Amino acid sequence: MDERFILKVEDLTVSFDGFKAVDHLSFYVEPNECRVIIGPNGAGKTTVLDLICGRTKATEGSVVFKGKELLAMREDQIVHAGVGRKFQTPSVYEDLTVFENLELSYPKGHGVFGALAFKRDETVRARIKEIAQTIFLDGQLDEKAAFLSHGQKQWLEIGMLLIQDPELLMLDEPVAGMSVAERKKTAELLNRIIQDRSVIVIEHDMGFVADIATRVTVLHQGKTLSEGTMDRVQNDPKVVEVYLGH
Repeated sequence: MDERFILKVEDLTVSFDGFKAVDHLSFYVEPNECRVIIGPNGAGKTTVLDLICGRTKATEGSVVFKGKELLAMREDQIVHAGVGRKFQTPSVYEDLTVFENLELSYPKGHGVFGALAFKRDETVRARIKEIAQTIFLDGQLDEKAAFLSHGQKQWLEIGMLLIQDPELLMLDEPVAGMSVAERKKTAELLNRIIQDRSVIVIEHDMGFVADIATRVTVLHQGKTLSEGTMDRVQNDPKVVEVYLGH
């Protein structure tokens, strides 16, 4: 196993009725890296995350996470292997408090029905408080999720993934619909998260990308158009023509 990379995506391809939504895509993610995938609508960005997490089955290629071939695994097995995925729309339990949402996601929880009645031990409480502090919600632990702002719900869902301690976190447009202040705090949150895990982010907000990205992959028609630092891809004439110029 190549220790430099936590994730190796090679020749990843998926065809839908002959149309290649992702076309022989390869990229490599290092530990503690924030890889941002950008590109115009229809470039295949969300499909890439669907393939990595097992939601969509690849036509060909390989996705190796810490030496394990993910394409041979089910979605739940991929989660247990250490890959967490957040979708565009936050899916939190609105009738439960922030504390209860985080408790339900705790990996040694007791299921949806048993968790709330079960005696909470100090290990669980301490971990929940630690995560709540990380996601800027330590002052809202007893507040129902329904009363949180859109941005706070996004943070809560990130916290629900973090409490499971994945080594790779995948986020699909995490700042969509957020205020400017919330976007800045989300950048701060992601920069904190990559201290001890890797993150793949799909995003359209270029200011936000510049604040978080270690490396940027630009997709176009399911293929890599450009890759490198934000400065490099921003100044790539192909990217300007296809994406940033529009």
